[in-house]
Amino acid sequence: MSCILHIETSTAVCSVAVSEEGQSIFVKEDFQGPSHAVSLGVFVDEALSFVDNHAMLLDAVAVSCGPGSYTGLRIGVSMAKGVCYGRNIPLIGIPTLEVLSVPVLLYQELPDDALLCPMIDARRMEVYAAVYDRSLVVKRKTLADIVDENTYLEYLDKHPVYFFGNGATKCRDKITHPNAHFIDNIYPLAKMMFPLAEKAVANRDYKDVAYFEPFYLKEFVATQPKKLL
Repeated sequence: MSCILHIETSTAVCSVAVSEEGQSIFVKEDFQGPSHAVSLGVFVDEALSFVDNHAMLLDAVAVSCGPGSYTGLRIGVSMAKGVCYGRNIPLIGIPTLEVLSVPVLLYQELPDDALLCPMIDARRMEVYAAVYDRSLVVKRKTLADIVDENTYLEYLDKHPVYFFGNGATKCRDKITHPNAHFIDNIYPLAKMMFPLAEKAVANRDYKDVAYFEPFYLKEFVATQPKKLL
């Protein structure tokens, strides 16, 4: 197991956590944002002081890498890179929609054939969403969806599908299939990143600190129709 600093800034919530031996041991969260430019530096300084004061060796930094807020992701990734450079430790990038799924998998009772559809609000009736099974195997990659009653029928006709995240609330009136279930108050939080980060460490799945960017800023946006940007 490793000691990892986690940074999550993809939505209006700003959060920082430290995990060691697979357990969250330090957490700071601000739900009053977006206030990443003000809060993140303070939270990271407190987290690093906590690590140093307890004579722990920080092994890596994990950062949520999108999709999400353009500004929030830039701030979070810049901070993560700075810590990695300063301490000469590796960088881990965790997809935001996977981070959103962790509390659902940990704390919700789901049927064996359930599918998860985390959603990040993209304004109007648009969301960034993906579809996973209970093992977080991708059943449909992240896309920008314009949501109507037919958007997820191919999954809803065969499985119970659980929708959550800050983009899900506005979809309740559109997605009325009997297999559609909505879970409220699910946020991407740093303290939920550690299972995914530990897996990345075990697989040595690290990012190039010099060139890493949130995929929302590069690969994802570059492939979307201009009207969604």
